[in-house]
Amino acid sequence: MPLNWRKWNAVIHRDLGYLCTGLTLIYAISGVAVNHIHSWNPNYTFERESTRIPPLPSKEDLTDQDIIQILARLGETRVHRSFFQKSRDEVDIFFAEGSATSINLRTGAVRQERPRPRPVLYPMNFLHLNHPKKIWTWMADAYAVSLAVLALTGLFVLKGRKGITGRGAWLTGAGIAIPLLFLFLYL
Repeated sequence: MPLNWRKWNAVIHRDLGYLCTGLTLIYAISGVAVNHIHSWNPNYTFERESTRIPPLPSKEDLTDQDIIQILARLGETRVHRSFFQKSRDEVDIFFAEGSATSINLRTGAVRQERPRPRPVLYPMNFLHLNHPKKIWTWMADAYAVSLAVLALTGLFVLKGRKGITGRGAWLTGAGIAIPLLFLFLYL
């Protein structure tokens, strides 16, 4: 009995498509979010708070010890990662988790900024950008190969006028031409 390749092509395309649904949605949503990183931060929202402390004497070169004392006045118990003195009166203090505190020593004005991971997008971007590394890299590679198989098997699901020998040929050609056009424009 001859092998019915069309039947097997459809089965592979259908079942692999079902299997890839979750990752396809993750990569699609994360991809749109990351494409617009110039407009917003897709991973974090930032809580901003303004407070005041008693003014402090301005100083030309602040030391780590000075920063520890300033943080104690704020009631801040976290250990700072680094600081940047913008002027005699202004200093920015940075913490490991990405938060920052800006202080005007002369006026005592304090601006604090704390990042909060976005509940849905942060984990999606974490996977999409391959932050886990290790075995996730192999998973992402398997997904990429699966997408290639889906693309190739999809070419042969339909036959006739709506398949690859009819309308499908024009759409496939357009699908190849569009990225080539953008490569030509941008390179």
